[in-house]
Amino acid sequence: MIDPVDDLASVHAATERLLDAAGTLDNAAAARPSRLPGWSRGHVLAHLARNADALVNVLEGRPMYPDAEAREADIERDAPRPLRAQLEDLRRSAERFRAAAAANRDWSRTVRLRNGVTDAAARVPFRRLIEVELHHVDLGIGYELEGLPAGFTERETGFLAERFDGHGDVPATTVVADGGRTWTTGGGAAGGPVTVRGTAADLLGWLAGRRGGEALRVAGGPLPVLPPL
Repeated sequence: MIDPVDDLASVHAATERLLDAAGTLDNAAAARPSRLPGWSRGHVLAHLARNADALVNVLEGRPMYPDAEAREADIERDAPRPLRAQLEDLRRSAERFRAAAAANRDWSRTVRLRNGVTDAAARVPFRRLIEVELHHVDLGIGYELEGLPAGFTERETGFLAERFDGHGDVPATTVVADGGRTWTTGGGAAGGPVTVRGTAADLLGWLAGRRGGEALRVAGGPLPVLPPL
């Protein structure tokens, strides 16, 4: 069951963890490469701030971004800023998101995201939580997938399995966490059924495009190649 109020509390806690960790960096460290190809840590921080504002737009009924070009241009513009400016921007944009969410009166309504994607307003806080938690890992400053809250890892694994369900490039796949839950996904491509087993962190890393899947155990065919998120 989706609880946007609980998710908003989790977003706040995750944001504070990220701000505390990033606050130990200096300007030179912020300019170094992140774990995302082609992005510095500054790019990641800039994206997180602009994503918060974009989700304010979603909650208030405006387009998430004016267009794809504007989204990329904003990140490139903001990425080189000094660390102090990055962190202040991230904190203030997070506060704007909290305020917009607090003002929301109808979590049951449907909202429009990027590329024509729609979702329930109630899931917007969890979508923000995904951004904060995974991009904290992407910064490469000591926060790993294994350190994510267990409840978040399970929910995000289910979220991604749902996203790839029926995808034309993914064969029928069963995802099994060691000592935990099972999900099904794919089914739109020939081949399979494939069973993929591993730790919760390794499975999430594979589904989220953060790990190549070398540590996973696969039966029924090769490890499916997932489309980019």
